[in-house]
Amino acid sequence: MNHFRLNNLLMIFLFVALAATMAMAASPPNIVWIIADDMSPDIAAFGAKGISTPNLDRLSTEGRRYTRAYSSAPVCSSSRSAFILGCYQTTTGLHPHDAENPQPLSSPYIPLPSLLRSAGYYVTNAPAPVSPEIAALGGRRVGKAKTHYNFSHKAADLYDSDDWRNRKPNQPFFAQFQIIEPHRAFPIPKSFDDEKLASIELPPNYPDEALTRRDWYAYQRSVEVVDAKVGLILDQLIENEVLDNTIVMFFADHGRPMPWGKQWLSIEGLRVPLIIRGPGVEPSSVQVGLVSLIDLAPTVMSVAGIEIPNWVQGEPILDATFPERDCLFAARDRCGDAADRIRAVITKDSLFVKNFYPGLSRLNWSGYKEASYPAMPLVRVLHEEKRLDPLQSQWLGEDRPEFELYHLSNDPLGWKNVAPLEENQTRVAELSKKLSEWILESEDRGADGDPASEPPLSEIQKSKRGDYQRTWKNRIGNPEPTDAERLKWWADQYGVKN
Repeated sequence: MNHFRLNNLLMIFLFVALAATMAMAASPPNIVWIIADDMSPDIAAFGAKGISTPNLDRLSTEGRRYTRAYSSAPVCSSSRSAFILGCYQTTTGLHPHDAENPQPLSSPYIPLPSLLRSAGYYVTNAPAPVSPEIAALGGRRVGKAKTHYNFSHKAADLYDSDDWRNRKPNQPFFAQFQIIEPHRAFPIPKSFDDEKLASIELPPNYPDEALTRRDWYAYQRSVEVVDAKVGLILDQLIENEVLDNTIVMFFADHGRPMPWGKQWLSIEGLRVPLIIRGPGVEPSSVQVGLVSLIDLAPTVMSVAGIEIPNWVQGEPILDATFPERDCLFAARDRCGDAADRIRAVITKDSLFVKNFYPGLSRLNWSGYKEASYPAMPLVRVLHEEKRLDPLQSQWLGEDRPEFELYHLSNDPLGWKNVAPLEENQTRVAELSKKLSEWILESEDRGADGDPASEPPLSEIQKSKRGDYQRTWKNRIGNPEPTDAERLKWWADQYGVKN
């Protein structure tokens, strides 16, 4: 082969390689959402102890960890309805959990998957994969990916399929993977590692009892299942050679499913893990600014080159300038059969909560919690026996204060309510005013209660009570057991000996 021909072939090869590189650089990145169900930042990379999360730790090392990420609601359907649109659920009327009679979205709201499909993305939603090894750890297989939005929809209207690998060659994709863990019911381990059991750092507002520790132990093992499923998803992206051009976002829909976490506007109920890895994201970086899950949809829109609609209330967090905020907001309304209305303001150094029905107890009946949480009967029995300390007891009062204020600078998990103190009255007034302004500006529809399409609360409560009664009749033959009877059943399940 002469030198002229060799040089021509070399030039052609370099041109093709350069063209391929330019095409890859010009094409929009793929986007993957990995969504855990009911999980606080209980990950080693976030400082959690006694939990092995190598895949999430690796994701954090290769990407950015957000230490102040919060859901807009402390319960599944309300939060999911917000982050799939990019605006507060209270604005759209999607605030009650969970809608008994969901209706189509009103104008002008359009879910993120529909916007991405219109922009040429291949859009999927799938349950996280499960290997035999993960199943042996208690990982659950589900046949259908979770959406749990409070608006009616058909899968075909939102998604192209359940597998992003079905897309056309080189078509960008937006793939959601739904991980059911660590939603209850936790698989109860057949045995407990004494060292790990002893290493659990229970928050001080929970009684340090054998049953409490074993329940948290089961939760932590469920978090480890989440991590294993994340590993399978990352392996899938690597095997198909798309990881380098894919933005991966891992987050949870709200905080952990414990008595004072899920359903409450507490740090435990609202703070979530958020890790983002991909093109343009600096490895091993940490963002300490305030982030809401409603920021994720506009972030994806920005990355995909979609003009962000003016009704979107979130902010893109991967743009050149991070949206520095002075506060975020969160809301809790009816949760199943437990009617309520609570609003919160989260600032850099404070959590402010307004209870619109202070006459209600935090033990406001929740059939879901009373059937699923062993600590619910436990704390009541301990309270009756006067075995709770003042911090733990305050959660069991017959009512609650209208205002709560927590100084996160010295009380980062929000345990000590300092709103009643005289020196904090100015701050309470400031944040109360800020909350009232947001309620007006965002057109918060929570004051109206449930949408008119929903059945009366009495019907919902009757139906949920029936579910509760069937559960306990199947368990112990008594549809309305006492706290002591329920506590004994849970102790037996977890192998706690009296």
